[in-house]
Amino acid sequence: MTKELEELVEKAKKINMTPEQATEQRRSFVYGNTHIENERITREMVAEADAKVSEEEAHSPKQTNG
Repeated sequence: MTKELEELVEKAKKINMTPEQATEQRRSFVYGNTHIENERITREMVAEADAKVSEEEAHSPKQTNG
């Protein structure tokens, strides 16, 4: 790894994303990976699915491991 890349990696480790930034990052990741397999997948479809899952998680009881 080059020194410049090492410096960028170290900077990235210190970034704290807001919940909104984390959501956008997750959606972007999902879109990128699913669109490769199916070009009909849109960013809007990913956003709708993410919103639905988030809503379902908010209304379901928390599960514990144990």
